Amino acid sequence: MALEMSWFAPSCRGDTARLGVDDPGRRATFAYNRRVIELVDRLGFRNVLIPSSYVPGMDPWTLASALGPMTTTTRLLPAVRVGEFDPPMFARAATSLQQVMGGRLTVNIISSERAGESLSTEARYERTAEAMALLRSFWNDDEVHHDGPWWRYDLDTEPTRTAAPPPLYFGGTSEPARAVAAEHADCYLMWVEGVDAIGELVADVRRRASDAGRTLRFGLRTHVIVRETEDEARRAAADLVGGLDPDIGRRLKESSHDHRSEGVLRQDALRAAADGDGFVEEALWAGIGVARSGVGAAVTGSAEQVVAKLRAYADLGIDAFILSGYPLDDEARRVAELVLPSFEVGYLPS
Repeated sequence: MALEMSWFAPSCRGDTARLGVDDPGRRATFAYNRRVIELVDRLGFRNVLIPSSYVPGMDPWTLASALGPMTTTTRLLPAVRVGEFDPPMFARAATSLQQVMGGRLTVNIISSERAGESLSTEARYERTAEAMALLRSFWNDDEVHHDGPWWRYDLDTEPTRTAAPPPLYFGGTSEPARAVAAEHADCYLMWVEGVDAIGELVADVRRRASDAGRTLRFGLRTHVIVRETEDEARRAAADLVGGLDPDIGRRLKESSHDHRSEGVLRQDALRAAADGDGFVEEALWAGIGVARSGVGAAVTGSAEQVVAKLRAYADLGIDAFILSGYPLDDEARRVAELVLPSFEVGYLPS
């Protein structure tokens, strides 16, 4: 089966060639996001995650709306935070953008709290489950009659219905997150970990989905550092963090709204288990997490090593890879040249 090989947009903070070192030409501006997204569209990537966080940067939905019509083949995957939208109005917005993009919209549902909000984990995921169920109802049903703990509606759905609902991508490793994914997601996203750990996650969520009478796709979010040789890749990894002030790294990491989430803590544990040069296992380097909340590891090595590592994850059932590298434009070119030709690249089913 073809794999959805995707890239990452610089909508949050600025991109850089060295962590913690500002690059004025790669800040999170509309011009730079357009440059990256149009580049990966030409290079043959099949989706672009536009991330969301309450940090300096750009709104992902605004970017998707502006840049979607400028692309030709790639899908866009704007991240949307539950609680920041009213379900019927967001359903209508997504239906509209899906039409504008000719069916190339996908949506990444984020369960994070709103800026300034404080909810229990259970409450956050209760709200997320309700929101995802409501979106499907507004896209598919003739009417919505709903009386839930977070929203109440008695509405006709003519403004929101669509024959092509955007697939819902969703991630999270906590117990409530896995339950929500099994019942409501189209694609369950994971941050990269060792092959065995990812295999366990896939098996667990697949079993939960089967118990709910559903099937899921699985996606893996990872950085990539690929070069012609392993030595070159390792030197690039060392250079990426070579100019990093530890205090700056800590501040960058803690500026993220979800830097204490279970997923981030799992990434921290991955880094803590690494050997002296930061490698957790063959071709998996955990050094990026010193200055980044979120995915903190990179598939790192020669083209052959990177391809083999991605194939190992694909063999577990991963259907989609959301890749990135520093800086985003340069690494996209390397991945397109050295990695993509080894895979059949396509789209996840809508």
